[in-house]
Amino acid sequence: MYYVGIDLGTSACKLLLVDEGGAVRSEVTKEYPLSFPRPGWSEQNPEDWWRAVTDGVPELLHGFDASQVAGIGAGGQMHGLVALDEDDNVIRPAILWNDGRTAKEVDYLNETVGRDKLSRYTANIAFAGFTAPKLLWMREHEPENFAKIRKIMLPKDYINYKLTGVHCTDCSDASGTLLLDVEHKRWSREMCELCGVAEDQLPRLYESWEVVGTLKPNAAKALSLSPSVKVCAGAGDNAAAAVGTGTVGAGGCNISLGTSGTIFISSDKFGVDSSNALHAFAHADGGWHLMGCMLSAASCNQWWCGDILGTKDYPAEQTVITSDKLGRNPVFFLPYLMGERSPINDTDARGAFVGMSMDTTRADLTQAVLEGVAFAIRDSFEVAKSLGVSIPRSMICGGGARSPLWRTILANVLGIPLDLPQTEQGPGYGGAVLAMVGCGAFESVQSACGALVRVAGTVEPDGELTARYEERYRKFQQIYPALKNVFPALK
Repeated sequence: MYYVGIDLGTSACKLLLVDEGGAVRSEVTKEYPLSFPRPGWSEQNPEDWWRAVTDGVPELLHGFDASQVAGIGAGGQMHGLVALDEDDNVIRPAILWNDGRTAKEVDYLNETVGRDKLSRYTANIAFAGFTAPKLLWMREHEPENFAKIRKIMLPKDYINYKLTGVHCTDCSDASGTLLLDVEHKRWSREMCELCGVAEDQLPRLYESWEVVGTLKPNAAKALSLSPSVKVCAGAGDNAAAAVGTGTVGAGGCNISLGTSGTIFISSDKFGVDSSNALHAFAHADGGWHLMGCMLSAASCNQWWCGDILGTKDYPAEQTVITSDKLGRNPVFFLPYLMGERSPINDTDARGAFVGMSMDTTRADLTQAVLEGVAFAIRDSFEVAKSLGVSIPRSMICGGGARSPLWRTILANVLGIPLDLPQTEQGPGYGGAVLAMVGCGAFESVQSACGALVRVAGTVEPDGELTARYEERYRKFQQIYPALKNVFPALK
């Protein structure tokens, strides 16, 4: 049997065809536009996502027996507000996870309602990317659109709705709305009241592997699949990626270098970071996890190379960065191109190069970008360690993880071994694994990961280099506090 995994990303939808042994047999990527209507805003048209799926799946199945497809599972970009009217039409473009327009609403939630209350209701505090502040913004600035809302959904849930006709979400993705009581995995009545929405405007909650329905006839026809194909609830992209790397159960860790950057620590018990610098979310395996999320990770390198240097040949830019230069770069980079979430929670923060001189080279700046992202991930790593969480090693995935140089930098900045999964396909692979569990191929997510996920290689830290990076990291830590009060004045 085959299983389709959907990775609904920010810039593209990646589709995978995975066989019952876990091998990826086919893959297709369909890109779509991203809109920035104003500085700090980020939107997409949900119909572009659906078009990517309907165009991509038939291409994915070319040369394969489509009747052997048993299930579909999706991992998707989190937090995006997809608002549907009473006829299930999209009311306005989706406001995405990296949109920073809700600073006022975030301040209201954290300062007026109060962090303690929010943490009690949802296990988290408000961040600009979360869904609840977007609802408050929409109620204030687009009251006519807000009044039309009949269903509030997340990006991958819109795809599942188009596939099955069911308004659904899973607990991992719902955790990032600031509307979910994460500990008890139910919608928070208090948060619904604060945001002016009724619980029946929210989708039904499922565990990630649970089947929400089968394909509608029109969806089956569009995808060249049987209407009997099962669709599981899927997961938020980071939880799905964690499943794809086998980061399930107690004590697992996964670092993702995608458009955003995350450090993901899985647990079989519910727990909250008392400072709320890390997110406390439900996991796709039925448990929970702590997660630190930076808004710009691999996208920093994409911006630097593509927009500034005018090249997409990332390896060529990194080839000149030889091992003797690591840990000795005098230039630092703050990777806050879209503001920042974990652990500083500052929508005003911006990117900056610091320490340049007349002999600074192009390679120095490229190296600084890679190191700046690694240092920012360590910021969340340090919060986790302060809670007594032991992280002796981690899996690593995402587009940025394909860079041997970046992997080396990160392993030594963190001072731990980084394992690379044999199949590095991120959320799409995790979605396919969840579909296998939903279709009965495995009894649990843990057993599926135990059978399917293998380590292809490990990057070990070097003691001398780790010590050099320790010194550089301590200097990096001083830069944001020095600039924090400058950023708001630059708006």
